[in-house]
Amino acid sequence: MTPRLIQIHQADPTAIRAELLAGLMAPTATIAPKYLYDALGARLFAAITELPEYYPTRTEAAIFATHAEEMARHLPAFDALVDLGAGNCEKAARLFAPFHVKRYVAVDISVDYLRDSLDILRRQHPHMELAGVGLDFSSHLKLPAEIGGGPRLMFYPGSSIGNFTPEVALDFLKQVHVASQGGGLLIGVDLVKPVEVLEPAYDDPLQVTAAFNRNLLRNVCRLASADFSLEDWKHVAFFNREQSRIEMHLEAVRDVTVSWPGGKRRFAAGERIHTENSYKWRRADFAALLEAAGFRDLHCWTDERDWFALFSARSS
Repeated sequence: MTPRLIQIHQADPTAIRAELLAGLMAPTATIAPKYLYDALGARLFAAITELPEYYPTRTEAAIFATHAEEMARHLPAFDALVDLGAGNCEKAARLFAPFHVKRYVAVDISVDYLRDSLDILRRQHPHMELAGVGLDFSSHLKLPAEIGGGPRLMFYPGSSIGNFTPEVALDFLKQVHVASQGGGLLIGVDLVKPVEVLEPAYDDPLQVTAAFNRNLLRNVCRLASADFSLEDWKHVAFFNREQSRIEMHLEAVRDVTVSWPGGKRRFAAGERIHTENSYKWRRADFAALLEAAGFRDLHCWTDERDWFALFSARSS
């Protein structure tokens, strides 16, 4: 079966530029983390997942390897596995057999990112229904009717939920609840752990994460015609205990003025641009969040060190 490709999100260069410049001109400058993932940024993040300091990817994979069969027994009945932020589709593909998946829907911001991966899956699973949806679900999650009806297992691995504030995460999970159409959710969550483990995962000795964060400025230059110079900025990452989150920033190493057509901003030495949050949850708190979003019958699996969790939940 040829995979069905549905592109909903259409990039609007004017709107993107306006969003970026509004963030740069805010009292505390910000750039949305989605702009970290241009082509080079995506490759740099893939390299980050191979670092010994970056535990989430391999820890989550180990939980799946140990508990996938048990998870399958607790999942609700579903007609389709919907993979939010599918990327190369590898995480979901490992679950096709233990979860007996018959229909797979990969969701990412562009179907062009998904095309090659879905073509590989088509050859490996010729009798499975496959679809790719190009959708920016960070602001609103509404899946097209063309992917088919019936209950869905919404799959959101990798602790990406941590990029949302708790308030935004609750709103997003409510949208996931609706989109599941009576099915359920399987989601990865990074847990609170010692700061000496957390901070090196986001500020590694090889400075791969620093390159990933600083590459964001190149993307902003391309998208907003700004004139950032990489040598003026350094990567900063730390655990904010009060907010229970890792924060990533870019900090000016000297006084600098950044310009773009129609405007500019002066940054004093030490002034920062906030680029990403990664919230770390306690299991009980995240379970309460899922229940507040309307989910029930929760189950949780963790690694031996209790560093990472996978939650399953039913929508009805």
